[in-house]
Amino acid sequence: MKSKKRALAIVKHGILALWALFALFPLFWMILMSFKAEADMLTTTFIFTPTLENYNAVLLQSDYFSFFIDSVITSFGAVLVSVVLGVPAAYAFARYNFKYKEDLAFQILSFRFAPEILVVLPLFLLYQRMGIHDTYFGLIWVYQLISMPFIIWVIRGYFEDISVEIEHAAQIDGYGWWQVFLKNLVPLIKPGLVSSALLAFIFVWNSFTFPLMLSGFNISPVTVASMRYLASHTVQYGQVAVAATISALPAVIFALVIQKHLVRGLSFGAVKG
Repeated sequence: MKSKKRALAIVKHGILALWALFALFPLFWMILMSFKAEADMLTTTFIFTPTLENYNAVLLQSDYFSFFIDSVITSFGAVLVSVVLGVPAAYAFARYNFKYKEDLAFQILSFRFAPEILVVLPLFLLYQRMGIHDTYFGLIWVYQLISMPFIIWVIRGYFEDISVEIEHAAQIDGYGWWQVFLKNLVPLIKPGLVSSALLAFIFVWNSFTFPLMLSGFNISPVTVASMRYLASHTVQYGQVAVAATISALPAVIFALVIQKHLVRGLSFGAVKG
């Protein structure tokens, strides 16, 4: 019996290892390409002479860092606004009953699933008239369509699982509503808040259609700026790989740093009875 269980465990872990290799291979190949010279780019061999020419061309001979800063400002700004406004909104949807509450909640969620190409042209014309095209404010504003619905719906489930008696007990002790909200409720939703904010950041960071149409010469996130390595007389595959590798680092680093909260926040709803 023990040998059978051990064999099943070996097979299980072997399948998981193969799946992990399959899932991570594109990332490995992207990093590998970033160290290849143009002469070796179209070969599939793993043995070659590494070079830093692509990193030198992207990081030292171009404005890639300014594009990276643009992505950092717009992504962090969008998530910050979504958290500041979305968490109280999630509390309102969880605690209060008002007319058309579920209809409004579904309408907010529908913004997240609406195709970006469907609304980007009207937004482009609106941004031109309002004078916010190609500005940080314009991108942070439109990114709310991506990040805020996700945060509201995730955090709403956390608030619904918190007993109302906790708030009542704190108010009886003399705490005001904001004190109860910030000192009692926010710590309880921390796993969901961290995980949803991280995923919202990844969604915003990887956005392409909105910044493609609503940014220009003054602001250009890395997703759009990477296209310049494809728009020349020949495709610079090595430089594209460098740009993609560097742009993937923030999301990977944040996920590793807060992985405990991320796993707990994403798996919390799976164990509810």
